Amino acid sequence: MQIYHYVLASKRFLLQEEPIHEVLKERTRNYHEQEKQIDFWLVEQPAFLETPQFKEQKAKCPQPAVAIISTNPQFITWLKLRLEYVITGEFQAPSEAIPDALASLATVS
Repeated sequence: MQIYHYVLASKRFLLQEEPIHEVLKERTRNYHEQEKQIDFWLVEQPAFLETPQFKEQKAKCPQPAVAIISTNPQFITWLKLRLEYVITGEFQAPSEAIPDALASLATVS
């Protein structure tokens, strides 16, 4: 099992009010330059929020939600300090409750 760390916020806040796409684009570029494997993902309407253990976090976060999920806890800490108004946490996957850490409930249009 892998430990995943996350930053959770409303879609409006994270994708419209914050320049998060620029942050992720720059981090991706940096990883490619260093030949590092990508260890972060942006997930709209993350499925892990539907599990009973995340009931409180889901209730605190305006919907629809977006999560940045990473296996790198330092990156999530940095995002938390930069973004301020987000929820952070961690979970293990795959598990019975969370078979796919990056699963999304968003529909493709």
